[in-house]
Amino acid sequence: MNVLITGGTGYIGSHICSVLMDEFKNTTIIDNLSNSKMKTIHNLKKISKNPINFIAGDVRDTNLVYKTIKENKINHVIHLAGLKSVSNSTEFPIEYYDNNVSGTISLLQAMNLANVKSLVFSSSATVYGAPQYLPLDEAHPTAAINPYGRSKLHIEEILRDTAHSNPDWRIACLRYFNPVGSHESGIIGDEPNGTPQNLMPYLAQVAAGMRPELNIYGNDYNTTDGTGVRDYIHIMDLAEGHIAALDFLAAQASFHTFNLGTGRGYSVLELLNCFEIACGKTIPHRFLARRPGDVAECYAATEKAKTHLGWHPKRSLEEMCESSWNFQKMLENPRN
Repeated sequence: MNVLITGGTGYIGSHICSVLMDEFKNTTIIDNLSNSKMKTIHNLKKISKNPINFIAGDVRDTNLVYKTIKENKINHVIHLAGLKSVSNSTEFPIEYYDNNVSGTISLLQAMNLANVKSLVFSSSATVYGAPQYLPLDEAHPTAAINPYGRSKLHIEEILRDTAHSNPDWRIACLRYFNPVGSHESGIIGDEPNGTPQNLMPYLAQVAAGMRPELNIYGNDYNTTDGTGVRDYIHIMDLAEGHIAALDFLAAQASFHTFNLGTGRGYSVLELLNCFEIACGKTIPHRFLARRPGDVAECYAATEKAKTHLGWHPKRSLEEMCESSWNFQKMLENPRN
């Protein structure tokens, strides 16, 4: 099995690569490094016995993608390349639609030319919008409320139409909830360029003294402690879900959607308390007003992934926090 992963040097992509490289001998990455670092490739080579092929480039370059697929004899693609900040998407919607939607169309054109029709797509629980009921299952209405979520939803619609246009296509859209944590080695993790947009890396930087305090948006929600509740999933569980999806597509054609979450919600304060135990520090924080568009609770129904993919998450919230802190410590004191 020869796999191409777009956006493979990013947080999620690098962890999927770490699993792919152990499972399969031939893994190729295309990434423009817009929100990642070249050192990720070097670190991936340290933790895997198999080689990795890296191509610096943009998925919107259809010719480059086609050439990469043909030269590396790719027969499966995992597509993660794109922009992912909800808040930034409201400020730069055209950039998000260009990168995410146009990038996917370019990839599909290259795949079609190369006659490669097996695709796992990195989607998001943001496609659901505000929950009408919980837990969120794959049949829940989709009503994304920001440009990032709408870009993911538009892509899902394009992929559904593509799969229905030709019975050879095999497409799985994986709707992520809130991936956190790091690889057990501590040498790859969530290391964005600039200010972290996600809670866990920001929290880790506060614990490390790199930032003064954690801002918690809203403590008056109708939840157990007033803070927002989310479904946090360990990044390695999420990565393993992609291998399960590739195996599923080997036997199943057409278009499929799956939630990747744990099925349990944790509040921001629960996550904060767990992280304080992991790092042995009290983390300064303050409460601010709710952010527009944020919901009180969001967590997944996971039965479909368990039944059809044979996949279920195994790692605890404690392991998520401990691995995140281990990665932060490795950033400050690398072994070599």
